[in-house]
Amino acid sequence: MSMFCFQCQEAARGTGCSTIGVCGKSESTAQLQDAVMEIARGVSIYSAAYISEEYSNHQPMIPVGALAWIKKALFSTITNANFDDSALEQVIYDGLAWRLEIQQLCINNDISVPQANEHAAKWCPTTTLEILSEHEVISVLREFNSDPDTSSLRELVTYGLKGFAAYLHHAAELGFEDSECNNFLIRTLAHTSNSDLDLSFMTSLAMEVGAHGVKAMALLDQANTVSFGEPRSTQVNLGVGIRPGILVSGHDLSDLAKLLEQSKDSGIDIYTHCEMLPAHAYPLFQSYPHLVGNYGNAWWNQNQEFTSFHGPILFTTNCIVPPPKNATYIDKVFTTGAAGFPGYKHIVTNEAGEKDFSEIIKLAHHCLPPQKIEEGYITIGFAHSQIEAISSEILEAINKGYLKKFVVMAGCDGRHSQRSEYTNTASSLPNDSVILTAGCAKFRYNKLDLGSITIDGTCSIPRLLDAGQCNDSFSLVKTAILLKNAFNLDNINDLPIEYNIAWYEQKAIIVLLSLLHLGIKNIKLGPTLPSFLTHGVRKLLLKEFGLHSLEPMH
Repeated sequence: MSMFCFQCQEAARGTGCSTIGVCGKSESTAQLQDAVMEIARGVSIYSAAYISEEYSNHQPMIPVGALAWIKKALFSTITNANFDDSALEQVIYDGLAWRLEIQQLCINNDISVPQANEHAAKWCPTTTLEILSEHEVISVLREFNSDPDTSSLRELVTYGLKGFAAYLHHAAELGFEDSECNNFLIRTLAHTSNSDLDLSFMTSLAMEVGAHGVKAMALLDQANTVSFGEPRSTQVNLGVGIRPGILVSGHDLSDLAKLLEQSKDSGIDIYTHCEMLPAHAYPLFQSYPHLVGNYGNAWWNQNQEFTSFHGPILFTTNCIVPPPKNATYIDKVFTTGAAGFPGYKHIVTNEAGEKDFSEIIKLAHHCLPPQKIEEGYITIGFAHSQIEAISSEILEAINKGYLKKFVVMAGCDGRHSQRSEYTNTASSLPNDSVILTAGCAKFRYNKLDLGSITIDGTCSIPRLLDAGQCNDSFSLVKTAILLKNAFNLDNINDLPIEYNIAWYEQKAIIVLLSLLHLGIKNIKLGPTLPSFLTHGVRKLLLKEFGLHSLEPMH
């Protein structure tokens, strides 16, 4: 087959996309993304040798640029992130240059490289044709026939690393690095090239990815709160103003901060879209009066919503849906960071580390104001610090019997018809239940009138506590630990909490592995289990963790 990809929840026929991606990526884009991953493994093979403890007397760090390249390279292959073949080719050639530089560092320091005979360490394509002609060698299917269960776990690790790298990239954009996490990324990515690793090792490695996923989310939480302040309970406007606007989508809060500062005296308004909604809860963003509200819903509705918005759109990360050929907004969409799409103008970081958004701001002045598609307000901002602030009310509600169960409904949204289950679940929960959420899955139920739990007629707790983006699932874990400690429980699974996690792409996979590492059992993962999990691996996850799904698991 010309391509094969099964990394997202909407993989064709529940098995994999083999002609064109359900996400919209072409055969060549899929093959180039496979090549990006192969080169990233090659860079990591030499980097892992260079930073190994055996050679601790040498400089223990690889070049900063190479480390940044690895994170961004993995991020660019996440579902719906980068559809631009020319951009992906440049990522490949940049990676080959970094691999050569680190290989030379190893030679200069007399460092042996155990995996130097692997394809990823030796492959040197010089043309697009050479890259694409190698797709069968580097295909995800190359080892599945010989050892499907181990290969399945290798993909689980790989996709977890993609989400892990994305979170590390976000933190690095704000100036926060963690050498332990960086070194783990390098070493583990190198491991995924080794075909000699067995099932036991790969199972253990998957749990290590989860352990470091917790650290990465904690790092990003620190980066966000130090940079923008602690999130607080906030009502977000769903309506529109009378001025032209710019719509910001994706996940990167640092890009939003730069755009707000550059546009503060321009006479235009800024709106968030999808996973940028949580920005409204941070004090720094609240200091900009022209950040007026949130426009639209989850990522997959964007074609309709971008049309009615009228103004320019900035994609800071993944969640791009290819536009229809007759879309009126094509010439108004910009990308930056790891995102890309042919025909969309890409805003780069200059040598001073800055981004110039003046072209977007200028374009907005020539656009109509956004068309109103809804009105009212929704309440957000219940990250762990805000939960801690109302913890006494929560504990009182539990002790007095007003609050009997928490349901963690977090993760991704998507187009799958079974996702209506999340709306039905939220609307049918008894009034003594509270939903803890993070990620764009919340758009299935965050505009329902779920009301509050009132304690003796004095104070109330919203029945939907929104912690923020997918990476803010870290806050949900901290909330669970807070409750466990408050009730002197030995096991987090003894809490009255259910976990109903929706997944779509690879950042949800790192969240899942993190939850499994923390010992959380009986998670419902849906609406379907990942198609890259073999029958044997599904049985393993069911036996060890009680992981189950909306679909039958035999």
